[in-house]
Amino acid sequence: MKAAKSLSSMLGTVVACQANYYQVRLCVDGDEPLYFLCTRRARLKKLGRQVVVGDRVIVEELDWHDRRGAIATIQPRTNLLDRPPVSNVDQILLIFALAEPQLDPIQLSRFLVKAESTGIPVNLCLNKRDLLSEAELDQWQTRLRSWGYKPTFISVRKDKKLPPTLMHTLSQRVSVVAGPSGVGKSSLLNRLVPDVEARTNAVSGKLGRGRHTTRHVELFDLPSGGLLADTPGFNQPDVTCDVETLMGCFPEIRQLGGQCQFNNCVHRDEPGCSIRGDWERYAHYLSLLDEVLHHQQQQEHRPDEEAVEKVKIGSDGQVLHEPKLEAKKYRRKSRRQKHQDLQDMCYDVMGADSIDDIDDAVLEEYGF
Repeated sequence: MKAAKSLSSMLGTVVACQANYYQVRLCVDGDEPLYFLCTRRARLKKLGRQVVVGDRVIVEELDWHDRRGAIATIQPRTNLLDRPPVSNVDQILLIFALAEPQLDPIQLSRFLVKAESTGIPVNLCLNKRDLLSEAELDQWQTRLRSWGYKPTFISVRKDKKLPPTLMHTLSQRVSVVAGPSGVGKSSLLNRLVPDVEARTNAVSGKLGRGRHTTRHVELFDLPSGGLLADTPGFNQPDVTCDVETLMGCFPEIRQLGGQCQFNNCVHRDEPGCSIRGDWERYAHYLSLLDEVLHHQQQQEHRPDEEAVEKVKIGSDGQVLHEPKLEAKKYRRKSRRQKHQDLQDMCYDVMGADSIDDIDDAVLEEYGF
């Protein structure tokens, strides 16, 4: 610890974000992790670099007494989830309830596609198994295996010990818990991290769905090693990937891929398609395909975003990245432009006996 206190900067992991402050987890000499409250350097803000939970960052100006610091650099990310923003995730643990609220196959399929579109490994966990019979559990297991998934059945409320397969899956990894509201995500977090006080809420009996119980995303230390994030529950995630990515989000298509007559087959009405046929989620695939194609058409009509940084080569050949100022916002007017503005103003006020005779829009244009 004494050696660490002499360091001017350290590498850490952002575990929580709120307003303009970030809680960063620092590991010091194999001891228990320390948590520093940090701000973001103004340079990162000018570059438009957003700090999100899961980021590996360099913290400078370490104040060991008050546990304060400043985030100076964001390390390259391996991946980034968009809703909510979490980076450097090893796996997504998708939680659904078998009952209360009743499991909707279309909603489950949509969540699976959204999770698969990130390119991050997905594990499916179904809660409240105590509310179903063994025959019903076998039916769901057989059905989901035909989709290409091997679900883990749990009961957060009834199980004295959670399944070893689930604990092994979470160990030494950064995992994000996702799923709709009211399925037991926060309750599972309370079981896995006993000292956390994640707020839980009752399921709305009128709607048959849960109310949002988690308001922000935060990474928690697991006793067995690894980090776990609970995310706000949403009942209808957006699917905004491209067509090729969408096809890869269905294990059924991945298993049969590469056998169509045409390489650009989207498995809708093309001749010689080997995918189009009698599999359960095919109708849902067609529905999502139309949604993705519509989204692509909208994106094609949007203007390209302007770069937020410029690249310069230093005297020693080093590549430097500097913030790019907004066009014309900080540029000084030329004398010719000032002269032209003066002429325009004289023309606009010509003939007026007093300032009261001049139109309000003209006065506002010239700063009066």
